[in-house]
Amino acid sequence: MNDPTTIRRLYGRRQGHKLRLGQAALVEELLPRISVPESGPIDATTLFGEERPLEVEIGFGAGEHLAGQAAMRPGTGFIGCEPFLNGVVGALNHVRDGDLENVRLHMGDALDVIERLPDASLDRVYLLHPDPWRKARHAKRRMVNHGPLDLIARKLKPGAEFRLGTDDPTYCRWSMMVMNARTDFIWQANHPRDFLTRPDDWPETRYERKARRQGREVWYFRYLRP
Repeated sequence: MNDPTTIRRLYGRRQGHKLRLGQAALVEELLPRISVPESGPIDATTLFGEERPLEVEIGFGAGEHLAGQAAMRPGTGFIGCEPFLNGVVGALNHVRDGDLENVRLHMGDALDVIERLPDASLDRVYLLHPDPWRKARHAKRRMVNHGPLDLIARKLKPGAEFRLGTDDPTYCRWSMMVMNARTDFIWQANHPRDFLTRPDDWPETRYERKARRQGREVWYFRYLRP
């Protein structure tokens, strides 16, 4: 079955509203300074000049979670990947306002970055509120598929963590089915509160707030790499 590792195509618009002057300046001036190199192998030393824990967020939206994690742990390096320009602008604002020196951004497909990292090099990977692709014929576009998960599992260190958040019931059911079929991720849940309550070190996102306002449930899944 095809999945994002074989399709390698991004869907939807890459840009929304026209950028204001200050936003365009951020893209022209700050983004090149903190962008992941376009090609070649990458690691913590390549990106941050020294060895340090390394984490990746796949599709960071407007960057509030990415920035929150980076601010909490300045000694960790964070790679945020987001194909949509307006989301990247949001993250750039957070990086500038928070003076965050431990963030690198990639405007494009996260898989292009993850596959260039060394195996067993990541301490955590985040996939928060991904596009659910609710129609059955679009299931192959979901990031929670065995191809992307094989890659993520290979890049995570033993004992490292994969975090998945969603407010979509279809994606929740699909994710549980796919993840429960794997032996290389151990679900960290012993009680419903373990996946119905947001952990203290999991900054809230705008997608989560919107879901709560609209009366939808949010699920927080944590998996460890054995």
